[in-house]
Amino acid sequence: MSIVVAYSADTYGRAALDHAVRLARKDDVRLVVVNATRGDSLVDPRYAGDADIAAVQADLEADGLEVAVRHDVVPDVADAVLAAAQEEAADLIVVGIRHRSPVGKLLLGSVAQRVILDATCPVLAVKP
Repeated sequence: MSIVVAYSADTYGRAALDHAVRLARKDDVRLVVVNATRGDSLVDPRYAGDADIAAVQADLEADGLEVAVRHDVVPDVADAVLAAAQEEAADLIVVGIRHRSPVGKLLLGSVAQRVILDATCPVLAVKP
């Protein structure tokens, strides 16, 4: 059993991580943290630096959680989250959501929306 969390280095990703941690502790399951960015994104403020990811992993392990971290440059972030869930046979995916304008929804894809629609396991969408 495992929980996959789509982590981003912002308040939305932190809300998703915090909620996933509570659930992983409660159910005593493995937590898989996915922090990814698209290969053509030279600067992505939601992509955590190596030191930040190492600190997140160390903090979670210090709390006694079994943790795996996927910190990658990928062609598609939603696909990376979905692949991690599939490979881990995840029981749940946790994603942070943010409000987007109608124009933003039209012009920009949403990782959370794709994960919610395409996941084969339940998805929990949280907000700060």
